[in-house]
Amino acid sequence: MLSTLLSQIVNGLVLGSLIGLIALGYTMVYGIIQLINFAHGEIFMIGGYGGLAMFTYLLPTFVQQQWYLALPLLLIAGAAVSVAVAVAMERFAYRPLRNAPRLAPLITALGVSVALQEAIRVFYPGATAALPYPKIFLEGAYIVPIGDGVPIRYTGVLIIVVSLALAVALQQFVDRSRLGRAMRATAQDRDVARLMGINPDRVIVLTFVLGGLLAGVAGILYGADLGFINIDIGFQNGIFAFTAAVLGGIGSIRGAVVGGLVIGLVKALGGQYLPGGTAYDYVWIFVVLIVVLVFRPQGFFGETERVRA
Repeated sequence: MLSTLLSQIVNGLVLGSLIGLIALGYTMVYGIIQLINFAHGEIFMIGGYGGLAMFTYLLPTFVQQQWYLALPLLLIAGAAVSVAVAVAMERFAYRPLRNAPRLAPLITALGVSVALQEAIRVFYPGATAALPYPKIFLEGAYIVPIGDGVPIRYTGVLIIVVSLALAVALQQFVDRSRLGRAMRATAQDRDVARLMGINPDRVIVLTFVLGGLLAGVAGILYGADLGFINIDIGFQNGIFAFTAAVLGGIGSIRGAVVGGLVIGLVKALGGQYLPGGTAYDYVWIFVVLIVVLVFRPQGFFGETERVRA
């Protein structure tokens, strides 16, 4: 039925927008220092828990009951916690290994990922199970139905709008601002950038700040949309986001967003229409990734790397 198709497309766009927002952190860090930060999914997860902690312990009841007051505070709290953890991660885990063999920071990233999961388990002993998340809007609230009577949640609209707005803002920042030009120069050649008066360390920290901010916002939106979070959301969505970054062309902001949307649509439509149903929706995501990489190894918007003899 048309309504089922439209419903799955909407679900795919919502999920894809969220995955694309997380993928921006992967693609930015790789673009600057050629590091696959496998702990980025945990930055996303910690943002969600940061917002939950503030809502539970710091916000008075009257603020909790007003979404237009609670939502901005949740987003700020989630972003702040994620940024703080991302900056600490760069300073203490990755910076000392900047000149080490490339395998060392990769292994470190996996170790940091496990450490962050265990840290959340200490503060939230029940984190393995699903913890209820604050209901930003009324439970079951929908906006005007679209298409053939297909409803879409307020939080779904919020995710799509916020994700695309942040992606556009990030692209404009990188393309037009002075700091953005410094980031591009550092990505191309760190030594030459230093000779031009650019401090690569500050640029790298800025990259982690931006990635942490986007991941923190995504963590809040994820919890608000699904109504729960648990300790596994970082690993699961981190894998999806990394796949989206590779699919779109890692290092490309536009590619991360498009890759996220493709993954969201494949998961939603594949789970509904392809053999195996939802039990195999993850499989179809990686089938699409393999097919794309066979014919276009650099991804949708990636550039072919030229190696000079």
